[in-house]
Amino acid sequence: MISGIDFDLDIDVDVDAGFEADTGLESGNIDFEDVSNAEFNEKDVAGNRRKQLKWWQVFLIYFNFVGLPFMFTFTSFVFAWWFITLTVTTLTHTYSNSLGFIFMMAGFIPALIFTKIFTTPFKRFFKSFNKNGDKAIDFIGRKGTCLSSIEKDKLGNAEFIIDGNPMSVYIKSLNGEKISFREIVLIIKESEDKSFYYAQAYND
Repeated sequence: MISGIDFDLDIDVDVDAGFEADTGLESGNIDFEDVSNAEFNEKDVAGNRRKQLKWWQVFLIYFNFVGLPFMFTFTSFVFAWWFITLTVTTLTHTYSNSLGFIFMMAGFIPALIFTKIFTTPFKRFFKSFNKNGDKAIDFIGRKGTCLSSIEKDKLGNAEFIIDGNPMSVYIKSLNGEKISFREIVLIIKESEDKSFYYAQAYND
């Protein structure tokens, strides 16, 4: 339901700490990916101590809603709350009456405590995790091994060992000259449509 909503969001967050969260929540459109990847950074929320933090800022920091992807922490909390409520109401047979509702509301606090305990070890992981993904590899100027015999406009594959990992890309002979199977090649440039690379035989 949320992922299908396209709406205008105009939020004026009053944060004395110079809060500018990496949430993607700007005036305009927002999609579900923005929300799921939202992350409140501790240095933004609590970095400026000229004024005392508000209670909700302390709450976010203490229970790890800051410094971790918001949906990761929130999902952990909801699951913990659901599990505690399910367990207690099942054991006490109160899942169909008002007492069960009271147990559900009372489970809010232990669910938060469990969430803090569960998510704390993940702080170091997400801190070192590259949220922008792996950097693109520049193949230009690299030497590799041709995995097929090519010439003229024929496409082939070449294998490159990068940081100990074999990687294969499409190549085409730069000048149309023949490149034999298992011959060492040198990548010269990338094609305009970025679908393959131009290569030539490499001679020491």
